[in-house]
Order: sequence, then structure tokens, then C-alpha cells
Amino acid sequence: MTEKIHIAGLSRAELEELAAGFGEPKYRATQVFKAVHERRLRSFDEITDLPKKFRARLEESAIISRLNVESKYVSTDGTRRYLMKTTDGNPVETVFIPSEGRDTICFSSQSGCPLKCDFCLTAKLGLLRNLTVGEIVEQIIIVLNDVYGVGVETPHGTNLVGMGAGEPFLNFENLISALRIMADEDGLFIVPNRVTVSTAGIVPRIYDLANIEDRPHMAISLSSASDELRDRLMPINKRWNLGELMSAAKEFEASLRRGERFTFEYVMLGGVNDSDRDANDLAGLLERYQLRRVKVNLIPHNGAEQLDYSTSSEERVARFKAVLESRGVSAYVRSPRGRDIYAACGQLAAKDSPSLVQIVA
Repeated sequence: MTEKIHIAGLSRAELEELAAGFGEPKYRATQVFKAVHERRLRSFDEITDLPKKFRARLEESAIISRLNVESKYVSTDGTRRYLMKTTDGNPVETVFIPSEGRDTICFSSQSGCPLKCDFCLTAKLGLLRNLTVGEIVEQIIIVLNDVYGVGVETPHGTNLVGMGAGEPFLNFENLISALRIMADEDGLFIVPNRVTVSTAGIVPRIYDLANIEDRPHMAISLSSASDELRDRLMPINKRWNLGELMSAAKEFEASLRRGERFTFEYVMLGGVNDSDRDANDLAGLLERYQLRRVKVNLIPHNGAEQLDYSTSSEERVARFKAVLESRGVSAYVRSPRGRDIYAACGQLAAKDSPSLVQIVA
């Protein structure tokens, strides 16, 4: 039996081809696209401006949804974590982070992750599979509908971060296709300037991103300025070491346009990578490659009993930041959100336990 087409993963051009195959005019594709992405409808029956015959044919050959919300967790700070399942049973996690003046959705690009970063719970899952274009897009639709209601316009727009489960640059083509669908002005209309994608250092894709016009902002997860330590913390460093990574970062910086951001992320691990010497080594690394248009996000580690790492103290984080700033590096500390529901950075491990957090059905 042929697998049904996931409508949420089709661009308008692809929908036009589908409509033409059914003998329908081109404008029907725009109707379907707007229904799925702008109105965020979840079934063909709800698209009542389409002829019944066309809806019936779509029902036979396509689906709107491939994700089902298994559980939803709500943190004391308002953060929400959604544990979804694909139609073939793989977990997908998405996080909604509210804040004054903006809301952020952290989406996943893979089910699980293959990179085995030593301080990350998601690494314990291993890679289950890449998510499809539609599964990436559908995460955003589901969250927006849950928070605001079906088709209701968000009060102040939405920011996206590709920092959920998985390494986005190992699902690069699907990622870029999904972001282009979400940027369409007749759909979600979340433009690249409101999107940041994080990579652990897939060097060839950094070069690729530098040559894409409609690209999101990029963040590189670094966590050490030493090859020896980074080999242990982030084994991807054995494939592309710091020299290769920083050379790619330098070329990406050269391609930056006005308004674009470029960030290094540094997970602060107590007694491991948070000393003054580590801070000076990091500043020295940036100086050596003349990376002047970057900022560093310091991320206090979000601990868990399954991981043999502790969180750096607030005093140590502040001191690390001060050392960087004394060397001319722009540094910021990311406030953890959703730790109590395993929604914070590095905590996504498909946890589904009534004893863990409050569950909202």
C-alpha cells in the first residue's frame, strides 16, 4: 500500500502539482496551503471552501497530520513540553517558551540523536530517524494551536529555535525545506530572521548554509576550546576538529549580512570547562581566527541523575562571563527554562512519567 502524502510538508509549488494531478485549478493549491498553514486546520473535513469531491480525493491519497500528542507537561515558569509520536511510533519533542514580548518554539529535527554528546540526555536515545519536512512543520502548527487556538493569530509573532532533539545539519535538506514552507507569507509566515538553528559542528553544512540566501541564524555548540576536552564532551570533534570548525565559522562570518546573528553556545559544566583558564582559552580561540562578529551564549548545564556532570555555580558563570568580556568577547548567560519538566537544553529524552511533572491532558 502506498504511503499517503503528508500535506504539511508540501510547498505551494508541490501542492499545485498535486492539484493538477486531480484535474483541479492552480488556486486550489493556495486554498489548501492557507488552510493547513495559515488557518492551521487539522483535517480535510474542516476545509469547507474546497469542493467535497476534491476533499474526498485528498482524504484517499493524503493526510494533514502525522504527529499525535501523547503528553503535555507544564512547568512552573510557563514552559510547555510536548511529547509527540509519529505514525510509526517514534518520539518527537517540542518546547514552547513564553516570555514578555515574544514566544519561542524549540523544535526537533530528528527523533533521538546520533552525536553522543556526553553531557546531553538526548544522546542516550541514539538516532531513531530523521524527521520529514512535514513532521518538522507540524510541530509548530500543533504548539500554536494548543497555546492560542486553531488559526488564531499570535499576539506578537513567534521565534523558532532548532535546538530540540537531533542534529539539524544531519537532516539539512528537510530542515531548509521546512523553514521555507514556514516562511511563506500565506502560511505561518515565520521568516528566517526569527529562526536560529544550532549545530554541534557539521562542517560541510556550515559552508552550505553560508551560500543560502534565505537562511536562518546559526549557532554552533562549542563547550570547549580544547580538542582534547571537546573530543570527550562532543565526539563529533573527532570527525571535524576545532581547526576545521573554526575555519568554517570564519567563512560563515564573512557571509553575514546586516541584522544577522552568529552565536557560539557554551554549556557550563562544573569543574570541567568553567575555569578562568577555559574562558581565556575560548577568548584566545576566537582571537586566533579573528571572529569578531560573534557572541557567546553561556548555558548552565541542566543536570540529571543519568549524567555525571554538575552545573557551574552562578558565581563561576559570572566570573567566566567577566573574563570573556575583559577580552572583548560579547557574552550572555541563558536563563534555564523548564528544568522541572525536562524541557531545558540537553534534557529532551522522551520522558513520559506522571510522577515527574504535572500532566495536562
